[in-house]
Amino acid sequence: MSGGGESLRVDKWLWAARFFKTRGLAAEAIEAGRISVNGERAKASKAVKPGDQLVIRRPPYEHAVRVLGVSDRRGPAAEAQKLYEESAESRARREAVAAEMKSMPPPVFKGRPTKKDRRTLERFIRRHDED
Repeated sequence: MSGGGESLRVDKWLWAARFFKTRGLAAEAIEAGRISVNGERAKASKAVKPGDQLVIRRPPYEHAVRVLGVSDRRGPAAEAQKLYEESAESRARREAVAAEMKSMPPPVFKGRPTKKDRRTLERFIRRHDED
């Protein structure tokens, strides 16, 4: 981990901070517009530095974090958590969504879903994606 005035590509930082399993998945999320840096839609080559604000949408959850450090190495989870600080409001929203999802009855699968089942599932995912 390094701090100071250094910067790193946002796709590489997301991978090192363990928000995504691969850089490719991080780049796909950036292309889909699910990552914003300092309130602006990001590109994979956008440089992040300590102090930047990131919003990471991974449906149905959304993380609002402040960059504390940069690292081009993907280390253990404990080390990755030192790279960012999540806001209390963001953490509370994620916990509320998790509680809502946990309170729902488990899905019952009877083979291949019907069109109605698929549309209902997509509507649920979109609802949490837009929040």
